[in-house]
Amino acid sequence: MSGRTPTVAAGSPRRWRPRTIVLAALALDALIVIALLAWRPEWALQGWFAMQRLLAGATERVVEIDGRRVVQLEAGPVDAPVIVLLHGFTGMKENWLPLMADLAETHRVIAPDLPGWGESEREPGADHGVVAQSDRVAAWLATLPRAPELLVGHSMGGHIAALVAARHPARVERLALLSASGMPFEPNDFGRSVLDGGHPFAVEDRATLDRYLALVFTDPPFVPWPADRALIARRIADRGFEQDVLARMRGGEAFAVQPLLGDIAAPTLLLWCNDDRVIDASSAALYAAGLPDSRTVMLDGCGHMPMMAAVDAVAAALRDQAATAVP
Repeated sequence: MSGRTPTVAAGSPRRWRPRTIVLAALALDALIVIALLAWRPEWALQGWFAMQRLLAGATERVVEIDGRRVVQLEAGPVDAPVIVLLHGFTGMKENWLPLMADLAETHRVIAPDLPGWGESEREPGADHGVVAQSDRVAAWLATLPRAPELLVGHSMGGHIAALVAARHPARVERLALLSASGMPFEPNDFGRSVLDGGHPFAVEDRATLDRYLALVFTDPPFVPWPADRALIARRIADRGFEQDVLARMRGGEAFAVQPLLGDIAAPTLLLWCNDDRVIDASSAALYAAGLPDSRTVMLDGCGHMPMMAAVDAVAAALRDQAATAVP
């Protein structure tokens, strides 16, 4: 056999092998996808959320709270005991997806975007402070096919949940407050900034997004391109709304639940992270002092986001709370 390399005659057409054609098509498809995501980064974020919903076995449902369109996530058997999850300030229903995947093994889990937040309807000029939101949540709880055996709130959502328990006790059998606002705490940079008129959660570019994540997480997750662009765009669009909610807190709602603690009859779980740099853990002690029927769980290394950073421990604590005897 000859060792010569085959040659292609001048002017003859080059033959493309099938594998080369496939690789070229895939490369072209990849370029098209990258171009589309650069043009519409929100698609990347929605795609990530869709994957998380799939992993959690969660579906979206549109309902009404106080006449407003509200989008909520639901997971778990429809005939199982119900746990309701309320997100915090600048949060969203998707914050609960890692925890929902665990809890849905034994419970029906429902997590709404609170009115005005996330994908839920925002009525211009309406009151979105914690007191008004607690009344809306109480009205919504009354419409659920099955009353929840546990109402859970994180941060601002915890403040709202506590107000529901105090102002509408018939709606709350058991309560769980995760890093909840609503009570004073030892002064920290976050609290001083809010009271001085600042917005320490503000996001306007990649640097401030990273700063925000570093504040609420002990070990911040990495948000890749172009999902980061979508998150930044959302937060820029919400800046005025966020400031309005903060203004209501400064105007008298920061500690709205404090004078009402004695009205909370529901057995209450207080769950905090020792390294929370937003709502200092000293707040948990003040809650506990005013809630005789409460227990406290302290965790390490989870910052202000225990439901995302300590899923197993939080799920176990919530299951225990859901099984607590009700007077």
